[in-house]
Amino acid sequence: MDTTWTTLLVTHTLAASIALPLGAYQLWRRPRGDAQHRLVGRVWAVLMLYVAVSSFGITGLNGSSWSVLHALSGVTIVSVVAGVWAIRRGNLRAHLGSMRGAWFGLLGAFVFAVAVPARHIPQLAVHDPAALARSVVLVAAAAGFVVLAGQFSGRRPEATARPTSR
Repeated sequence: MDTTWTTLLVTHTLAASIALPLGAYQLWRRPRGDAQHRLVGRVWAVLMLYVAVSSFGITGLNGSSWSVLHALSGVTIVSVVAGVWAIRRGNLRAHLGSMRGAWFGLLGAFVFAVAVPARHIPQLAVHDPAALARSVVLVAAAAGFVVLAGQFSGRRPEATARPTSR
């Protein structure tokens, strides 16, 4: 297996790594449906779609052909789009089901990515653990930034008091 970190592979891995904690945050936080949930959800959906689409440019498990993970990418695209469509139509149950399914698919892909020793992430852990540690810090900072930005997304700036003229 080729262990070269291409730009596509790096951006795919970073997007998936950021989407994983954001999705968990979205699924388990309360309340849902507020401005923060909408902002974080939009970022998460874009990341998920990028991860799914970019995966079609990444091969290597089966030589130069696609693997079963590419079928998961197709399901993810349909699931995320269906989830967005559902919430725009007011169907909360379908939205939740679609987004949960997409997140659990991402979780499964992550487990596969780190459980197979020949894959890039385990190889990075063995050969350059400092780079892996830097990547984890970067992912945590990016996910934290999105969550923090979401906390401020629904707030309106306070009206500034104008001095009264006397």
